[in-house]
Amino acid sequence: MEERKTAPDRYRAPALDKGLDILELLAEQPKGLTRAEIVRAMGRSPSEIYRMLERLVARHYVSRSAEGDRYELTMKLFVLSHRHPPVRRLVSKAMPLMDEFAREVEQSCHLVVPYNGAGLVVAQASPVDSWEFRVNVGSRLDLLTTGSGLTLLAFQDLQRREDTLAIWRGSDKLEKLRSVEPELLAVRDQGYRIADSQQLRGLVDITAPIREPNGDAVAVITCAFTERMDRAERIGVTAILEQLLDLAQRLSIA
Repeated sequence: MEERKTAPDRYRAPALDKGLDILELLAEQPKGLTRAEIVRAMGRSPSEIYRMLERLVARHYVSRSAEGDRYELTMKLFVLSHRHPPVRRLVSKAMPLMDEFAREVEQSCHLVVPYNGAGLVVAQASPVDSWEFRVNVGSRLDLLTTGSGLTLLAFQDLQRREDTLAIWRGSDKLEKLRSVEPELLAVRDQGYRIADSQQLRGLVDITAPIREPNGDAVAVITCAFTERMDRAERIGVTAILEQLLDLAQRLSIA
């Protein structure tokens, strides 16, 4: 008896798969790829790739260099992702509050949502000052090595955790997750996270979860605290934490 096909096999759309494969391949290449490089990476015929690339260029998902031999992603996917209603509503509500926070504490902050096994920066606010540290909107953050990522993990419900584990299957992230589980429990118990940055010396990541009624974090907001050497800090870490927790509470879903 023929083995029953799984849903992914039963509803195959080869042309769509090729287009998605190209987009995912180019997403990992900041300088783009030539058509020959795309053909080699995907193991398909040049004619297949040419036709698909031309359609992606025509629909403005991919741009072609002036010389005509290199392809890279446009900003269209980024723009489309920000049209997603729940994210758009959250960003729309958060931005005035984030701007107010940044002005008052004279520190930048950024809003991060979970996305495909990582964190995605969807909003950022800056202080009115000459100096700041900022994370660019659209950046993908590792969940295991950033303050935003670890806080998102700490406040994931069981279903979202299973989804994340499925994405990570076959990687070394599962072993790393086991090593940080005690920290995740501590973060969930205290309701926030404060720790030195694992990326840049001198930064202190202060992160608070934006929660659903069940306690799951739909997003987190992080202030990467930077201490000014040319003046005494007007507002310290403890006061910033209090304001950040208040901001997160105002954005949380009752």
